[in-house]
Amino acid sequence: MRPPPIGSADFSAALSRLRVPLSLVDRTMRDQLGSASPMIGALGEHVLGSGGKRMRPTLLLLCAEMCGYTGPRRVDVAAAVELLHTATLLHDDVVDVSDLRRGQPSANSLWGNRRAVLGGDFLYARSCSLVVEDGDPDIIWLFAEAIRRLSEGELLQLERSFDPSVTEAHYFAVIEAKSAALLECACECGAILGGVTRAERRKLAEFGRELGLAFQLRDDALDYQAGADALGKRPLGDLREGKVTLPLLLTLKRCDVAERDAMEGYLKAVAEQAAAPGDTAEREIADVLRAVRRYRGIEDTVRRAEEHAARAATAIAAFPDSDAKRDLLAAAEFSVARDH
Repeated sequence: MRPPPIGSADFSAALSRLRVPLSLVDRTMRDQLGSASPMIGALGEHVLGSGGKRMRPTLLLLCAEMCGYTGPRRVDVAAAVELLHTATLLHDDVVDVSDLRRGQPSANSLWGNRRAVLGGDFLYARSCSLVVEDGDPDIIWLFAEAIRRLSEGELLQLERSFDPSVTEAHYFAVIEAKSAALLECACECGAILGGVTRAERRKLAEFGRELGLAFQLRDDALDYQAGADALGKRPLGDLREGKVTLPLLLTLKRCDVAERDAMEGYLKAVAEQAAAPGDTAEREIADVLRAVRRYRGIEDTVRRAEEHAARAATAIAAFPDSDAKRDLLAAAEFSVARDH
């Protein structure tokens, strides 16, 4: 059964309402790009100026507001969260050999892998500097833990690339570390700024984690569903990179032996091409996509996303009604309703 609607507010209203603090977050991030190397400024401006939903700083601002804090610390900590996220994008594009990010050439395609990795390292350092300057030991610990989990998630995914025997447990371990950890960190940081109880902190951390899972599941469905214009990158990118995400994983579990053998052969061919790059056969990709559609891999992934979004809404149900709470519920709804 489809979960009930989560919230009635439009998430764009939250972005409009937070226009001033979000502009301060952007200014703070750009202030961190100063370096003896002019390359850092160019690379950082390219990545920060390429758009993006600013979901993580927005969630932090909203969680802090819902918990009663609207002071200046929220801007620096929100900027630190987004710089950390931006650093991971630079590294991810190198790992995934991506040449597009949000519809624009990726940093590694413009400046090369070495500069992109070092630029990401610089942004990691600046993010950490901001939270150290804030000085809250709980926030510093959350950032350290988020960085650990992000790194482990990437390694977990790499270990099982091109592997058709990946389990749902492994898949969810990967996305909880790679995608949910930083949203969980952002939401709990907002709770810390608000000075709420440990139990309330845990509820907001749960909200961020469930929202992060919903967001990634929707992303994985969109990779099989949307075109390049909507995605801002080449469609079926996960499939081309040999990543067994939930739409394909569900299909591999449900298809017949001949179809599974064909898809395993495709993944093996992609793995060989990763070692010796070449053009992936579009006909084989089309065959996999047809199977994913036939076995409802996309629809059932979206259904799982809706379930996690509903759990996120439940996690904050006990908080008093407010503009911030309504905006957080709208964020949960947006995580699964979006088409890009």
